[in-house]
Amino acid sequence: MPQDHYFSANPDSPATVREISYKVADREFLVQAASGTFSASKLDPGTSILLSKHDQFPDSGNVLDLGCGWGPISLAIASLQPQATLWALDVNERSLGLTRVNAGRLGLTNVKAVTADQIPPDMRFDAIWSNPPIRIGKAALHKLLSTWLPRLESGGRAMLVVQKQLGADSLLTWIQNEFPELTASRFSTDKGFRILEVTRD
Repeated sequence: MPQDHYFSANPDSPATVREISYKVADREFLVQAASGTFSASKLDPGTSILLSKHDQFPDSGNVLDLGCGWGPISLAIASLQPQATLWALDVNERSLGLTRVNAGRLGLTNVKAVTADQIPPDMRFDAIWSNPPIRIGKAALHKLLSTWLPRLESGGRAMLVVQKQLGADSLLTWIQNEFPELTASRFSTDKGFRILEVTRD
């Protein structure tokens, strides 16, 4: 049987659901994850490093979680910054279902788990926080970022965590060359991961 990928729209394998707990800013999140989704058994290291920058979370506005998985980034920002509206975007319906379940369990009403066609075409984002799906391949990743980075609002900011050995530095160079209207730089490095910061003046 072919292996399901977390970037499959509808994984074929039965969902094996697990309880996962993780902590952000001393707040514990007890959630569900499942097979056929990204990081199905625990919070992955890259997302953990990104969430360690919780003092940088946007405090309001529309925030895009690009490739949300079962929702760890959206849930953390929505919980700690209740004035923000999180658009948790994924192609994987199982991931979106889990994000909805987890938001409901946590009592969060400011999380919208959506596919791309459910986001209004004129919507612009005050922030993008993402552990982008590097393993979909360079061409597909570039297309994804070309779709969403230009939708940063004036004054908006994207924070992307990328493993150094999976091409963080070359991705930064590509963003700098591809989007002259945006400013991209390395925000931090931790445990082999880069956080890339992209802003629009």
